[in-house]
Amino acid sequence: MNAPFQPEIRDTILQGEARASGDDRMVMSTVLGSCVATCLYDPVARIGGMNHYLLAKPAAETTSLDRSYGLFLMELLINEMLKLGADKKRMKARIYGGANMSAGLGPIGTANAQFARQFLKDEGIPTVFEDLEGTCARRIDFRPSTGQVRARRVTNEKVPTPTPTMSITENPLGRSKDDIGGVELF
Repeated sequence: MNAPFQPEIRDTILQGEARASGDDRMVMSTVLGSCVATCLYDPVARIGGMNHYLLAKPAAETTSLDRSYGLFLMELLINEMLKLGADKKRMKARIYGGANMSAGLGPIGTANAQFARQFLKDEGIPTVFEDLEGTCARRIDFRPSTGQVRARRVTNEKVPTPTPTMSITENPLGRSKDDIGGVELF
């Protein structure tokens, strides 16, 4: 007799998040530009997880460590997997992202990629695959129980160019033009 159909469970991992699972139905997804996602998995325990960080680590003068930094999210991901029964000695990594999307922002993606490589090396976790740096955004779909990944690149030609939807002179909030600040998208 056939087992009943089990629908896929999709979980979107956003910036500043890390999650782990051993559910065979789970697919974790994220979209990356200069950010990096680390996909870790333990092939014996069939447990894996993904994180998504915006910056590698805080500036030297910063005393707080928030959830958007790779330093915090790498540790969190490993700990979440250990709680589910993974063994750090068996973990393998796949790392994605770290694109330098805009020349005006500097090499943020490169710094994120270098951090991921060094952190995994320091922790003794082998990287079995990496798709890092360049100038293309990426969409990642990861099955944590098997370590399988589908990564798709989004070329710059396919990235939509933002167009203004209203003129600043329309003043939707009733403030003077001098009070309205600019917005920088990355």
